[in-house]
Amino acid sequence: MAKLIKVNFRGKETKEFLQGTTLEEISDSFKKYYNYPILIGRVNNHLTELNHVIESNSNIDFIDRSSELGTSVNACSLQFLMILATKKILGYETEIVIENSLDNGAYCEVHGAQLDKPILKKIEQKMKEIIELDLKYTKVSVARLDAIEFYKRKKRQDKVNMLKYISNSFVNLYRLDDVYDYFFTEMAPSTKALSDFKLTYIKNNGFVISYPTAEAPEMTLDYIHKPMVYQTFYDYTAWARTIGISNASDLNRIVSLGKYNDVIRLAETHYEGQLALISERIYQNKENIKLVLLAGPSSSGKTTTAKKLGIYLQSKGFKTNYISIDDYFKEKDETPKDENGEYDFESIEALDIELFNKHLVKLLSGEKVLMPEYNFVLGKKEYKKRYLQLEKNDILIIEGLHGLNDKLTSAIKRKNKFKITIAPYTQINIDNHNYIHTSDTRKLRRIVRDSKTRGKSASDTLKMWKKIHNGEMNYIFPFQNDIDGIINSAMVYEIGVLKTYVEPLLFSVDEKDETYPEAIRLINLLRNFLPIPSDDIPRDSVLREFIGKSGFDS
Repeated sequence: MAKLIKVNFRGKETKEFLQGTTLEEISDSFKKYYNYPILIGRVNNHLTELNHVIESNSNIDFIDRSSELGTSVNACSLQFLMILATKKILGYETEIVIENSLDNGAYCEVHGAQLDKPILKKIEQKMKEIIELDLKYTKVSVARLDAIEFYKRKKRQDKVNMLKYISNSFVNLYRLDDVYDYFFTEMAPSTKALSDFKLTYIKNNGFVISYPTAEAPEMTLDYIHKPMVYQTFYDYTAWARTIGISNASDLNRIVSLGKYNDVIRLAETHYEGQLALISERIYQNKENIKLVLLAGPSSSGKTTTAKKLGIYLQSKGFKTNYISIDDYFKEKDETPKDENGEYDFESIEALDIELFNKHLVKLLSGEKVLMPEYNFVLGKKEYKKRYLQLEKNDILIIEGLHGLNDKLTSAIKRKNKFKITIAPYTQINIDNHNYIHTSDTRKLRRIVRDSKTRGKSASDTLKMWKKIHNGEMNYIFPFQNDIDGIINSAMVYEIGVLKTYVEPLLFSVDEKDETYPEAIRLINLLRNFLPIPSDDIPRDSVLREFIGKSGFDS
């Protein structure tokens, strides 16, 4: 006689099922709690695919695309579907390279065949047909050496090279129809769970696959092309290839030969070159530009970059002055609150914009201004006889979350402002089908820095990330089409360095912690990289802002 097991859903509802029932069958009893197709489950806080059978009493929850983890599963499943559809339309010898995140999706290129808008439309239609067929995503555990031989026969050298540096005896491959692929993120149960996506042709055999996000799960938003952001990714891809690094395996090979110092020097020089070009552009327009506004999402390296850019501008004859937007917060009792009744320090309305603009106008007119200093303990501005007065060749560098928003500097003419956005536009992928999202690089940086300087655990940082990301979505990304320059703070070698610092912190996250599944996802990402020592990283490197021993530390 079959045994009954108890399933506790979210600690609120308990139901009994026959032992050996699949998680997908169990999910049918709880669909009423979800607005979108269930993609994956959490069994005793472990991410578990829906074809898994439940053998014992368990605590269970489910995830749809309205969460960050669900978005990741949805995106990865759609990308595999897109790979299959492209091969069916253009031939199985055709290779699709998923290059990088872009807008609300990923930028991809077709290699070995010609792509245009009509062909892309056929691929999109084939994807829809496969969704209706409800094909299953099947996980297959195989010996790593067997997987290497399999991909050698398929002439997939990116997979062969990637698997060479994984220490596991067995690896998980996924099968969709007749295509086998490696992904480090879990998959949806079947194509029927994937109900929304868009393909947008760009150029050069490239296109963007867009999908719903955790912030907008109800539908796929239209792709918004940001030429400077697109070009930054594209240029960095080309540069990385010139130094022989396209995927993690290329970097791992260099590390295994003990030649990572050369990569560190090349990456640092590339970053410095961006600062030199931007400082020259500012110099060429020195009669107009009085404000340099630097903004970027969390852990982009804004502090180091602002200081280094200041040095480059000083070498051009400017005298640089820094203003911290944080000193212009409103008094605490005037600060707006969010939907949870908590003070919303991320909002631009938390800043005393009127006073900030009043001071900017006076400074640019040559007047002496008594500058405020914000006391975060007391929640108010204080004035400690710190005066600032600008001369003819002086320039103000202002770094902060809202730097790209003209509302922050509304009293200053646009021609007097040079707006820069900064982020680690990561361009080193695991292989042709597994790219690293820019937010993952920033997340790893932030975990390390929070641990070193703020005494926070990896769990603390991961719990904050949704709020951090919401601020970026509201106050940075919408303004990226009104910029004068981009600085890519990604270091092609940095994942290997960050691994040595962040991996132990991620392993410290308790299995019962709500952030445990995300910690495991990041650990799985890091397993694809060999560790790199930090000894030879320059003291003025942007990466030192996160791992410590920066020459700019006061």
